[in-house]
Amino acid sequence: MARRKLTAEEMAAKVAKMKATKAANKAKALEKLGLAKYDRSTKPRKKRKMTDEQKVAAAERLAKAREAKKPAAMLTIHESLRDIPDTDPFAPARVRGWIKNQSLMLKSMRSMKDSKDPKERAAYIDTEVYLANLQAYLRTGTYMDNRWGAERQHKVTPKCVAMAYHKDGTPKRTVGVWYPDTGTYTKEMEQDGA
Repeated sequence: MARRKLTAEEMAAKVAKMKATKAANKAKALEKLGLAKYDRSTKPRKKRKMTDEQKVAAAERLAKAREAKKPAAMLTIHESLRDIPDTDPFAPARVRGWIKNQSLMLKSMRSMKDSKDPKERAAYIDTEVYLANLQAYLRTGTYMDNRWGAERQHKVTPKCVAMAYHKDGTPKRTVGVWYPDTGTYTKEMEQDGA
């Protein structure tokens, strides 16, 4: 004998009746155990009331605690980077923004990791290595990549910190390196003999 299919209203009424029966059985069981009076759902909560004087005193205590608080120690950043001003291109705050940007890019490129196209795989690996280099910069204080910026849009210019000289006393120079006396050394400067 086939059973008649219930309508939506009949099904809703049946579910409501089952829930009511379950709640009644739970209440009876708690009453038998003597736990019905401890039901937190029926206990009203007291609202905490503060007078105006208490609010002012709390605000003063909070302000005093904020003044006494030391500035962030930035222990996750290498000590050589802690004093770099935020206006510097390689400031830790900016590098953290680059890390966030590169992490999002890496997530969106996840399908390229196992791609058959070698250019896509190379792009994924470049992004992954750049992200690792940025994290290592904050950890060690040594910048190891030849590009910088949120999108790797700038090229790092090597900087000469100690001049080297030929035997005749003329300085040794390399094209593309920044020197304190001439700035960035170009091919034109090399051809002119500067």
